[in-house]
Amino acid sequence: MTRNTTAQLWARQDKAVGDREPLYRAVAESDVVDARTVLYPGSYVDLAPSFVFPSVTYVDVDKRANRFFGDRDGVRAIVASRRGSPPDSRITFLHADYTTPLDLPEGHFDLLISLYAGFVSEHCTQHLRVGGTLLVNSSHGDAAMAGLDPRLELAAVVTSRAGAHRVDASDLDRWMVARKDVEVSADLLHETGRGIAYTRSPFAYLFTRVA
Repeated sequence: MTRNTTAQLWARQDKAVGDREPLYRAVAESDVVDARTVLYPGSYVDLAPSFVFPSVTYVDVDKRANRFFGDRDGVRAIVASRRGSPPDSRITFLHADYTTPLDLPEGHFDLLISLYAGFVSEHCTQHLRVGGTLLVNSSHGDAAMAGLDPRLELAAVVTSRAGAHRVDASDLDRWMVARKDVEVSADLLHETGRGIAYTRSPFAYLFTRVA
């Protein structure tokens, strides 16, 4: 992939999903997260975590993502162009399906990202260290799946207003309350492939691995 094509693919990604750097920076600067090593399954070409965290491992089965991250110089140029990016950031890419066993150590990563990529928590929480954090949104039901996982405990939510993100760890009982009387189960989430309608809907959730 030529340098120009790499930049164009990133530009299309950035335009399609919006700038996620403020999200990752709010998470990194919060009191409930201590993260240097990050695992991002289903990342496609969302390079924004590398603007904030010093070591990020991206995982995606998409061939375009493989070509994108294969252009190491192009990727590093994008990261270097962002003011405040970590110096000498470490970027690793695995061209793999995260639902299959990954050649990665268990209990290693400080932060696991699950955004719009399916049941990442179900397949990859074993790679998160105890005390580490899962950043997850309700897309495809993964936040609800995380809520069922005895290894995970809700630590905070991320709210968003006018593009500004804030981590809120207060009154956690008000979150993840279903609007309808429904028994949330893994089978239900797999069957529907979508999230549960809650009475309150933050931008994302932060779970701590406790076991």
